[in-house]
Amino acid sequence: MKASELRDLSTDELSQKALEVQGELFGAKVRHATGQLENTAQLKDLRRVVARVNTLLRERQEASS
Repeated sequence: MKASELRDLSTDELSQKALEVQGELFGAKVRHATGQLENTAQLKDLRRVVARVNTLLRERQEASS
């Protein structure tokens, strides 16, 4: 997911998206550990989406302070 798409979401939606993507990342890590994950690049992509969401949440938190 691109940062421009994430910027259109509200803060509550971003928080929800963060939980969702972190859950997907956890599931992908488990599948990777058990040898069931075929696309290992998915781990990198999910980590980056988590970082993007957390960055946007942090920016909004600092802007409101």
